[in-house]
This record gives sequence, C-alpha cells and structure tokens, in this order.
Amino acid sequence: MLGTAASAATISPTTAHAANTIRRAFHSNPFNSLSSFHHSILCARFRCLSLRSFTAVSTKAMSHPQTLDAPHPQSSAAGNKQALISLSDKKDLALLGSGLQELGYTIVSTGGTASALENAGVSVTKVEQLTCFPEMLDGRVKTLHPNIHGGILARRDQKHHMEALNKYGIGTFDVVVVNLYPFYDKVTSMGGIAFDDGIENIDIGGPAMIRAAAKNHKDVLVVVDSQDYAALLEFLDGSQDDQQFRRKLAWKAFEHVASYDSAVSEWLWKQTVGDKFPPSLTVPLSLKSSLRYGENPHQKAAFYVDKSLSEVNAGGIATAIQHHGKEMSYNNYLDADAAWNCVSEFRNPTCVVVKHTNPCGVASRDDILEAYRLAVKADPVSAFGGIVAFNIEVDEALAKEIREFRSPTDGETRMFYEIVVAPKYTEKGLEILRGKSKTLRILEAKKNEKGKLSLRQVGGGWLAQDSDDLTPEDIQFNVVSEKKPQDNELCDAEFAWLCVKHVKSNAIVIAKDNRMLGMGSGQPNRLESLRIALRKAGDEVKGAALASDAFFPFAWKDAVEEACESGIGVIAEPGGSIRDGDAVDCCNKYGVSLLLTNVRHFKH
Repeated sequence: MLGTAASAATISPTTAHAANTIRRAFHSNPFNSLSSFHHSILCARFRCLSLRSFTAVSTKAMSHPQTLDAPHPQSSAAGNKQALISLSDKKDLALLGSGLQELGYTIVSTGGTASALENAGVSVTKVEQLTCFPEMLDGRVKTLHPNIHGGILARRDQKHHMEALNKYGIGTFDVVVVNLYPFYDKVTSMGGIAFDDGIENIDIGGPAMIRAAAKNHKDVLVVVDSQDYAALLEFLDGSQDDQQFRRKLAWKAFEHVASYDSAVSEWLWKQTVGDKFPPSLTVPLSLKSSLRYGENPHQKAAFYVDKSLSEVNAGGIATAIQHHGKEMSYNNYLDADAAWNCVSEFRNPTCVVVKHTNPCGVASRDDILEAYRLAVKADPVSAFGGIVAFNIEVDEALAKEIREFRSPTDGETRMFYEIVVAPKYTEKGLEILRGKSKTLRILEAKKNEKGKLSLRQVGGGWLAQDSDDLTPEDIQFNVVSEKKPQDNELCDAEFAWLCVKHVKSNAIVIAKDNRMLGMGSGQPNRLESLRIALRKAGDEVKGAALASDAFFPFAWKDAVEEACESGIGVIAEPGGSIRDGDAVDCCNKYGVSLLLTNVRHFKH
C-alpha cells in the first residue's frame, strides 16, 4: 500500500517516476482491455515499487511499451474535476450522472453503480483502475485505499497535502455521492434476517467515504440523499462557493451515518444480550414536521418520528395517516396519543373522549353508536373541543352520528372535535367526516404494540421505562372485605381500573356498566380527585365501581369513607398503605366490596 511515511522516505525520484508511470498505464486501460496476466504484473510491480523501492523492477515494468505514454485522466491537479459515486439505492442515478458529466466531471464508480451509469450512457472510470486492485473479499474491500481516501481527505489549501498527492499520482475528488447498504430495511423485513446476513449488510466502505468527505467538506461536496441531487447540480453550475451549503450537506452526511450506526448498534445489542436497557442508548429521530408552536404560542416546536428498530411497524400516533384537516399541533399530538393509547386497551367496541390528555369519557358497547353517545355524556362540557377515538372502523352510520350529534347539555349545540382517530375508515365514512369541518383532523392509526420502551425527557437527561401494558387479565383482584363483589360489580371494577391507568395522578375513576361516569385527575391529594369524580357521576354513583391509581393513605373521614357514604358498591385500589386495615374496616362498616390489585398506576 502507499502513503506511509516509511515507504515514502525510501522511494527515490527515479522509482517514484516509474511508479507513477505504471499507475498511469493502469489508469489508461480498463480492466476489460487488459489481460489478467498484465493486470497481475502491473499491480505486483507497483506494490513492489511502493513497498521495497526496487529500481530494477521499475525498469523491467517500463519495458512494456503499451503502458508508457498514457494520460492520467484522474488527476484533478491537471484541471479535471472528479466525482466519486457509490450507491446502494440508485434512485435518480442517471439524472445525477448525466448532470455531472455535462458539467465536465469525470465519474469514478464501483461495481453495480458503474454498470448502471454505463447503461445510462454515462462514461465511468472504475474504482479498481485507481486502486490497482480488484474488488475482493466478497466486496468487503473496494474503496478502502489511499488512492481513494487520499483524494477525498487532502486539503487543497495545504501545500504539503497536494505535494503528497502529486508524489504518488493521486487525484482529488470534488464530489462524493454515497448511500449505504440497506441494513435498516433488511433487519426489519418480514420474517427477520439471519445473524450472518445481518452482519454482511453492515456497510464499512460507505460510511468511511461519507465521513471522510464530510470532514473535508470545505473542498469536497458530500451527498447521501437523492433529494439533494438537483441542489447539488445547481450549486456546481453556479459561480459562487457557498460554505453554508457545504456545511449543511456535511451535517446531513454525519447524521445519516449516525442514524445508520445506531440501527446497527441496537440490532447487535439485541442479538447479543437482549436487555431492554443497554449501558448506552442512541435514539435516532427523523423530523416529520415543523409545528406552528409548542404547548403555548410563544414556544417553538417540531415533531420527530422515532426511527429505532423497535418502533418499526409498532404502531402509534407518530405513524398515523392524516386523511383530512389542519396540520397537527404540539398539543394535538399529545391528546391524540392519549386518546389512542386508552381506546386501544379495550377489546369490545369502545369510544374514548380525551381533553388535555385525560380521558373524560369512555364507554364500551356492542353498538358503537351507543358507546359514542355514552362517552360524550360522561362529561359533555369537557368533550366539546376534545379528541374522540374509536377502536373499530368508522363507517357511514358512525360518521353521521359524529357529524350531527348534539351536546347532551342543551340538545342543540352540534359537538365540535379537534381530532377523530380510528384504526380505519370506510370510503363513505371518510367522505361524511370531511364534510363536518374543514379543520377536523382525521387520523388513521395502528395499535401500539406491547413491550415498547417509554422515554421521557427531564432537564439534562431522559427517563426510560417499560410501557404500562398490564390489563385486568394480567393481575389478580383480591377481595379483602367481608362483602364479595357480584360478577357485574367485578366487571365494573375491571373497567374502571383499565380507565384509571390513563388518567393523570392523583386519579379516581367511577364506572358502571362498561362506561365511565366520572373522573378526577391531577389533584395534589386523592380526596379532591374523588370529590370531582363524584360530582361528575351524580346520582348514577349508586352501586358503581371506583378505581384509584394508588392506595388511599387515609380511610375514616377521608376518601374511602366519603366514597362509601356516596353509595359506591365496589372499590379497586393497589393497597400497600400502612392503613390498609382502616380501609378494610371502613368498607366492612358500609357493606362495600374492597379489592386490592397490588398494581399501582401513577401517571404524571
């Protein structure tokens, strides 16, 4: 190989001239015009010259007359401009190659990319003509060579860099266009991929070229995205050199490689250990949209999609399809996520209405129209301007009901919503909903898979935890009171418990007959949350179920006793307080069933 200080120090001027002569000879003859014998002779002699400085060999090599006086088309020093192209995804390659050729660039390329360019009528110099080596090791080694990386990394403003290139006959590259093996697509494909196949889809030469070009972006334009081809050609055709444009491409290149490496790291960690919480974690995020503002108008905001392998095809609001309406806002995403996460918990046809990330109405019925009406009825005031979510298809009948339903408070005001979200829509259903309002956002989402990693930002860091995926089927409702719940009461307790996990703490939910009657959320103490829930439930509280997200610290003359006095029939709570005995005694006094779940559902 060339380029080491030791070898450079031992090569005489005569030897260097001979080495350059051989290199020029090789560059002037494509592989298909050289016999394998001549190829091996030239390469072998060149390596001997560069490593051992045998003048005799250079003299013998020069005895081949057909190799002496050929030009050196790869040398940018002579005024030629070079572009290096090596692509896995060859989208718009012909457009790029033709455009560069028209601008006077000599194009150097590898394997399949070179063939594709030639088929498009673009002249190509193959990489092996520069490196004097064929692709080897099943394609693992083709561009990892000083004749390539020297031409990318050399600084044009450093005299000794240019002298080194000239000494070894290395030309510079002005443009490097590279994208990588489709590792991400391969390891997330249906049916998975064998470990050895995954390893072979890890790109080595590509990231090396991208990083080299991005580092030397002052002199080398690096492109990793076909969407930038037009801007690249326009820039090269211009008269001014915009360093900001170069820096933007360099940033995009490093970001591209960083995202690629994060996918490899995530995949390899799962293949090796499988623990959900690795010692270090990189989360690749891709900008989906800039938002009008954040939580408040004075806060700027944007929305990113998590590109981690674990999120591929895993569902959720981030990948929802918007069929209609205004662009989503910061708060829209939060509320839609809360509504979708809640409604997806239920097996039976269910409607959930959310306001400010809290479910204010939930109902399950075989008749989804009835479920919708009951969900709104739970808190019509809060439901107005909220988000309504369904876990089944929205058809023509349901769409008409959503469009025309009047508020239960006055029977006249047509209900207004910011968002409707469902797993799918019929064509007619969509048509009807679009007619409700120009601004109504209509989202189609896929149910979240279980077992996701939940991330939440705090100042200076992130908190990571398992998602709260438990359902009533996953736990035990242990009866600790004298009164045993009836089957319908147990069903009501399970429904309330499933709702309360989605309500902000301190959380209380009162439910009966598979519908929410009232909820209290976000209060500094549980007693206040209880009072809010009781007020919303009204007279329907008699015989209803109450679920609490955490244990009751006090019972007598506090939340438990007030619930019992109001007519609650069954209470479900985690337990774990040192005063659990008081709660049991209180429920026994009032003839209320008390169930302990041993599962807390704090939601902050």
